[in-house]
Amino acid sequence: MDLRGQHVVVVGGTSGIGFAVARRALDAGAEVTVASSRRTSVDAARERLGEGARGEVVNVLDTAAVEAFFNATGTVDHLVYTAGEPLSMMKVADLDLDRARSFFEIRYFGALNAVHAARPQMRDGGSITLTSGTAGERAGTGWALGASVCGAMNSLTRALAVELAPVRVNAVAPGITRSPVWAEMDEAGQEAMYEQVGRALPLGRVGEVEDVADAYLYCLGQQYTTGTILGVDGGTLVA
Repeated sequence: MDLRGQHVVVVGGTSGIGFAVARRALDAGAEVTVASSRRTSVDAARERLGEGARGEVVNVLDTAAVEAFFNATGTVDHLVYTAGEPLSMMKVADLDLDRARSFFEIRYFGALNAVHAARPQMRDGGSITLTSGTAGERAGTGWALGASVCGAMNSLTRALAVELAPVRVNAVAPGITRSPVWAEMDEAGQEAMYEQVGRALPLGRVGEVEDVADAYLYCLGQQYTTGTILGVDGGTLVA
């Protein structure tokens, strides 16, 4: 894919899937700006990405700050939103309503805020790629919040694809992926989960961030796809 002369903004691009997307976009020749809420994360990502990458600190829940960020960033060809706090499970029996509300803050409202601020800066041939997940289609015990957020992101993607046309709006829905999103678990617990989930999948392993990043790059370059939820899950939905 050739992204030379194009500007890709990755909100949440300092680690995990977002960082892998930023790396892929740079390799394709794009100018890349990554954004995160922590200065240390931004500085580390810029150093690792090297020439062609910029980084800024922004609080995605602060409307004025996000608008200022995009105004300063200039013209945007592609917005990728991968920001989100580490995942955690919550059974209904253990409901903490304040924590449940906060689960939507960065993943849903942060994405909506970023889209709102980015659209005036976007070229009409550009794209927005959001992040969902397979839990929206296949959840389990403890996944009520995760499944709800994924379902909301799927609906938001389709609605925005209509409202913001001709800008293309899609979402990538990863399955279980080896990434910092599971940071609330200790390393042994993560490895046990990856092994157990991987054995049950048709492809025999969980995803790597590079697997998922390729799907985002596809959404950036595919000119006749919008309103699509692109699953990258190793066969989760058919297992």
